[in-house]
Amino acid sequence: MVTRAHSVAFQGVEARPVEVQCAVTPGLPAFSIVGLPDKAVSEARDRVRSALAAMSIALPPKRITINLSPADLPKEGSHFDLPIALALLAALDVVPTDAVEGVVALGELSLDGSLVPVVGALPAAMAAAEHDRGLLCPAQSGAEAAWVGATQVVGAASLGEVIRHFSGLAPLAPAQPGEVTRPDNLRDLRDVKGQERAKRALEIAAAGRHHLFLSGTPGSGKSMLAARLPGLLPPLSPREALETSVIHSLSGLLDAGGISRERPFREPHHTASMAAIVGGGRNAKPGEISLAHNGVLFLDEFPEFARAVLETLRQPIETGEVMVARANAHVKYPCRFLLVAAANPCRCGYLPDPARACNRAPHCGEDYMGRVSGPLMDRFDLRLEVPPVSFNDLDLPGSGEASATIADRVDRAQAIQSARYQGSEARLNADAEGAALEEIAAPDAEGKTLLVRAAEKAALSARGYHRVLRVARTVADLDGSEQVRRPHIAEALSFRLVNEAAS
Repeated sequence: MVTRAHSVAFQGVEARPVEVQCAVTPGLPAFSIVGLPDKAVSEARDRVRSALAAMSIALPPKRITINLSPADLPKEGSHFDLPIALALLAALDVVPTDAVEGVVALGELSLDGSLVPVVGALPAAMAAAEHDRGLLCPAQSGAEAAWVGATQVVGAASLGEVIRHFSGLAPLAPAQPGEVTRPDNLRDLRDVKGQERAKRALEIAAAGRHHLFLSGTPGSGKSMLAARLPGLLPPLSPREALETSVIHSLSGLLDAGGISRERPFREPHHTASMAAIVGGGRNAKPGEISLAHNGVLFLDEFPEFARAVLETLRQPIETGEVMVARANAHVKYPCRFLLVAAANPCRCGYLPDPARACNRAPHCGEDYMGRVSGPLMDRFDLRLEVPPVSFNDLDLPGSGEASATIADRVDRAQAIQSARYQGSEARLNADAEGAALEEIAAPDAEGKTLLVRAAEKAALSARGYHRVLRVARTVADLDGSEQVRRPHIAEALSFRLVNEAAS
């Protein structure tokens, strides 16, 4: 007789169903696991054996074979411990077979039989719902998985609780979703002295998800401005929160099962590897660009990143997804993020400062910024030089609008865009392209004349031309205007033509 339990194997954000089959047959005592298991899965036999022994359940002196089907799908991770134990317990008539087959199980077993939380409970619950099954997982992972809502999630603290639950002796209550976490340390733009033009650029970037490049001398406030961008963004919609949380679940970043409605803000160091930024490694894990999905990716000291790493950003910026291709895995991750890059104008940082003239100007700046290729720079919708703030301005009180006031305008602008793109794949103006973009962002006659003249004079690429239209459409949305007019085009061009010839 072959008994069956069910689990999942993770390929990117997809949880693929795995059937765990158990056969106890006459022969020399042995415990083998087949079906392309990795080292962690192969070691499950020792953890399962010890956990059963801790509950005084003896294995029969027979040959125990566990098969993970489909056999050609790689199985990785310790979360197969629990389904293997369930299939074996069903074969020993300790738990009912039909009850085991009605759930998707995942969890790591300790040697004393307690269940250790594992990553991926949220996508596993989504896979269980698709196949009309419940989910059985460690108690600490239950609050995370319960957010799916379309299936019953049961969390157990130990294998003993699982046995008593299936036997009807002590049924476990369904898990409840964790708390919606809200950060209490969002920084306010009023903390930034001066820099009104930079604040305006942040507002436009937040409203339309336009990529932003900040250049300026050290200490001018580039990082300070970027850190305040999350305070301008509206909370994640339920759909976006689920998309983002699935990725964070696979990376073990969900805190106590709580799902955050705030936009992710990732700021990797410039020494990060390509696998850390784009994704990859032995298990093709998501990288920083995917962890920043539906949020902000801030790359400080932009030219200091390895050039190969920077060039890999070009395609994800355009498509909103990345394919991590390895010899044994081809995994696709979503990565629709707002990129904010900051850089000094040269290696010493003081190229435009007459008080600290660089003795290698202009070659110092050309060599330093030359590390960023023209095609990559062309993908930034907004470019801004951030001037240093004078000492006199530092003594003044905070100026400008509070982040909450700007966030209200951003929220209204994004609501306009959500209604505009309803039923299409685009979500915000940064996603618009082709004939749809030319229709929704068509400027008036004066705006068209200005745009064509500027495009010819600055030799804008076709991509640059369309990105100006996208930014102008966002400026018009912030202004509450249905028509893109000449002032909207002029403001969009003012952020595009900074150092256009040099890039």
